[in-house]
Amino acid sequence: MEWVRVWEKPKSLTDNVLHYCPGCTHGIIHKIIAEVMDELGIKEKAIGVAPVGCAVLAYNYFDCDMQQAAHGRAPAVATGIKRVHPDNVVFTYQGDGDLASIGCAEIVHAAARGEKITTIFVNNAIYGMTGGQMAPTTLVNQVTATSPFGRDENHAGYPIKMSEMLATIQGAVFVERVSVHNVPNIMKAKRAIKRAFQVQMEGKGFGIVEVLSTCPTNWGISPVEALKWLEEHMIPYYPLGNLRDPEKEAK
Repeated sequence: MEWVRVWEKPKSLTDNVLHYCPGCTHGIIHKIIAEVMDELGIKEKAIGVAPVGCAVLAYNYFDCDMQQAAHGRAPAVATGIKRVHPDNVVFTYQGDGDLASIGCAEIVHAAARGEKITTIFVNNAIYGMTGGQMAPTTLVNQVTATSPFGRDENHAGYPIKMSEMLATIQGAVFVERVSVHNVPNIMKAKRAIKRAFQVQMEGKGFGIVEVLSTCPTNWGISPVEALKWLEEHMIPYYPLGNLRDPEKEAK
């Protein structure tokens, strides 16, 4: 009987064991990014920029050149790398605390300049690594370590819809929000990430894929419950779909 290989570890991932909490979907996102790098044949020319946050050790997992950035500064670092190495494929991997709070100015101005980089933005509606504090993306009434009675919009304002905001900027040519809470959406997320890399490789401008993710540990629920909570609470506020694509707009 002839054996058929149905799965293998992406070559763009190292053999290091992930440090993420059980049920965290960072690992899924890492995997599909690595699969995209393999399929596009860019492993040897890819340069990733790691954030500060739960994914601070991303440089241990992606088997390509990686650079560590200060908190929120990944787009600025990626800008410098891409301008010095325009033929390389440069991407940032950032959480919502890193990108939407301390790094909000960096991501907005990288988009405004139309920097030819790709950003993977992981939105789990909370600060993960630092203990579960309220983030710019935390939902109204969501309980966190710093909003024990739930986020009060009269005191803390409303969650920022980063994709919608960035989609208004001319230099942001590819903007899409996806999720990884089930298999069909994981497949859609992979297609969006692949398209974002292709837009960069075609020299068209800045691209970002926002990925809705779970944080069972800081949400205080089980991994299975977290997937359901994402679907029932996050997606209604952060609707999935493409907001900008140069190919779609050309038509």
